Amino acid sequence: MQTKLSIYKSHVLYLKSQKMFLETKANRSNKKGWIEVICGSMFSGKTEELIRRIRRAQFAKQKIELFKPAIDTRYDETEVVSHDANALTSTPVHNAAEILLYVSMDTVEVVGIDEIQFFDEGIVGVCNQLANAGIRVIVAGLDMDYLGNPFGPMPKLMAIAEYVSKTHAICTRCGDLAHYSHRIVAGDKQVLLGEKDAYEPLCRHCFQSINL
Repeated sequence: MQTKLSIYKSHVLYLKSQKMFLETKANRSNKKGWIEVICGSMFSGKTEELIRRIRRAQFAKQKIELFKPAIDTRYDETEVVSHDANALTSTPVHNAAEILLYVSMDTVEVVGIDEIQFFDEGIVGVCNQLANAGIRVIVAGLDMDYLGNPFGPMPKLMAIAEYVSKTHAICTRCGDLAHYSHRIVAGDKQVLLGEKDAYEPLCRHCFQSINL
């Protein structure tokens, strides 16, 4: 027979497990939105995780708006597409402020933004404005550029977010967990769109060995 203590512990564990998925509707009456950041290296499953969370919100029949930077046309001009070819229709935008033109603060419950490192610094204020209006904001992007430096607005977004999830790839040199995106083609611009032909995920040790 279960004791009251064991029942209580089971209930606490259940509540914690439910909170992990963050599918609770934003509380509009009390204006309680929040920001979730999914970050990591290339090929670590960031977009895959963004799509998973958006689809769960769709199953819950929540009103959703999904965005991507217009410059990212690697897979499709309008769809958010993961490396595993999972896709969702999105709205491409040229700057952060443009997002607010497509979001109805009174009806939209969830806003997703992919490849957020490509946006201007104004994206931080936009995410805050959306969350303050009671909207759940889910963003995904690279936390470091090809040199291993913080990428664009990501540090500030991670600082203001309620939830930060770090995804990892597998190092192509040794098989350990990777969180660096090593560029394997010529070019010193911070933004250089590419896939496996241009980048490889590396662990700290392998990344440092190459860049000594």
